[in-house]
Amino acid sequence: MKRTENFQMVAKTMAELEDVLAEELIELGANDVETGIRMVSFTGNNALLYKANLHCRTALRILKPIHTFVANNADEVYEEIKKIDWEQYLTLDKTFSIDAVVFSHIFRHSKFVSYRVKDGIVDYFSERYEKRPSVSVTNPDLMFNIHIAHNKCTLSLDSSGESLHKRGYRIAQTDAPLNEVLAAGMILKSGWRGESTFIDPMCGSGTLLIEAAMIALNIPPGIHRDSFAFEKWNDFDKDLFSEIYNDDSGAKTFDYKIIGTDISGQAISIAEKNVKNAGLKNQITLEIKPFQQYTKAPEPAGILMTNPPYGERIRVDDIEALYNMIGERLKHVFAGYDAYVLSFKKENFDNIGLKPAERFFLFNGPLECEMRKYEIFAGKRDDRKKEEVSARRYDRDNRSIGENKREFKQDFANRAGSSNRGSKRSRDEGRERGGFKEKGSRWDKDKGPSGDRNRGSDRDRKSHSDYKSYDRKKVVYDDATNRPVFIKRDPEDYQQKRKRVDLKKRKSENSEEAPGAEKRVNKVFIARKHPTKRKDSESDVNKETNSDNE
Repeated sequence: MKRTENFQMVAKTMAELEDVLAEELIELGANDVETGIRMVSFTGNNALLYKANLHCRTALRILKPIHTFVANNADEVYEEIKKIDWEQYLTLDKTFSIDAVVFSHIFRHSKFVSYRVKDGIVDYFSERYEKRPSVSVTNPDLMFNIHIAHNKCTLSLDSSGESLHKRGYRIAQTDAPLNEVLAAGMILKSGWRGESTFIDPMCGSGTLLIEAAMIALNIPPGIHRDSFAFEKWNDFDKDLFSEIYNDDSGAKTFDYKIIGTDISGQAISIAEKNVKNAGLKNQITLEIKPFQQYTKAPEPAGILMTNPPYGERIRVDDIEALYNMIGERLKHVFAGYDAYVLSFKKENFDNIGLKPAERFFLFNGPLECEMRKYEIFAGKRDDRKKEEVSARRYDRDNRSIGENKREFKQDFANRAGSSNRGSKRSRDEGRERGGFKEKGSRWDKDKGPSGDRNRGSDRDRKSHSDYKSYDRKKVVYDDATNRPVFIKRDPEDYQQKRKRVDLKKRKSENSEEAPGAEKRVNKVFIARKHPTKRKDSESDVNKETNSDNE
């Protein structure tokens, strides 16, 4: 067997899966692993190159860079390509193809870059042998990749050939099937490695189920492929690759269930064909069953992962009702499960109506999607044992009211979770049933203090310290709900009693004159009762006499 030295390699992947791919490469023995944008660079030998193509579940291609240079126009690219010793890689009887990926303001057309690279290769042979190798788009012997970022160019050999997401087991598919690399990335991101039950209630063509079974049994994802591009390289080591391909030392056993259901009989039929072709018929159970017909979750509990329609490529009559149903079934049937839902729009997740424990951002083709994890609990998320609440409630009866205030609010406030929406409501309900009044509550100029009804000016002006306290030991508890029943207090306990003041009586008691206010009131009253007549002025009299004389 040929032993080679380490060299640089690049593994291409989908956005947001770089960390998962890096972990896979490290497990295979890669060195100098560095993540980038939709790629992971690493170093290794030919054995690692073969292993990466065969075992990496989240890789799209494995590239081997052969030349790096700087070019500011297409002619410079052409000249740099001609400098390469192409006889190391190509012969006149082999075919090749060029794949260009360009991120640059200098080179605006990737096709034109491909043509210039092709010209450089064929001119190299034409000048020497007056013959040239042929270009084949469908089934080339060698595939080259030219990557340009601004003016930095990297020419690489593509060791994979067809994209690695084409595992080889899919012989039929439904509308909008899930990419195999994305499906494997979803499962690996969840942390599931075959230690519990796996369910997909909307399985479609069965991609998630097959990828889950291959992960649980540690079956290499490339085991069903017909070939890899590196098998046609000049330095291909057939014995080494055969040893790696037939190594089953990492095989594992799986003792749980992988279950897939779908509302469509056609989808289940397609999934059965794919599962049989993958050799996993004994590990995966398929059934025609709508998600809404689940009344009992399979045991033992595990994870549920699904990719429901988004309303984009697959049209749904009522997308809101679909996601409402998903949330309702998860909550009431799959208690104890961890559920993972991949979708596109935020509105779809809002319609599920559950709070996610984790969020993973992923790309499904051009769509920027999100996978959310829901930890399904029986009852409320922060429910406590009734015995614990009762013990704390009766324990505080021997303490003063001030010390019990905080615990009282905690036990009888809205315990729906961490949402702030119920906090104001719970405070208001506490006041209405005789709870403690909040200090520093916000003021609404139309309604007064927030959550408190306007009970009159006397109540507003009265300080909290003037209220009569009550003995908590005298509180009566309801036998059915075990909650305190507060008796409505007499209005005389908290309303001021107004006394009528008799000014004449006060005058006789004090032997003094009536206050000045009384005198002023009397004067005003008398003036209004007996108005005085207006006296005519001398000017008015003169005017009348003058008018008579005229």
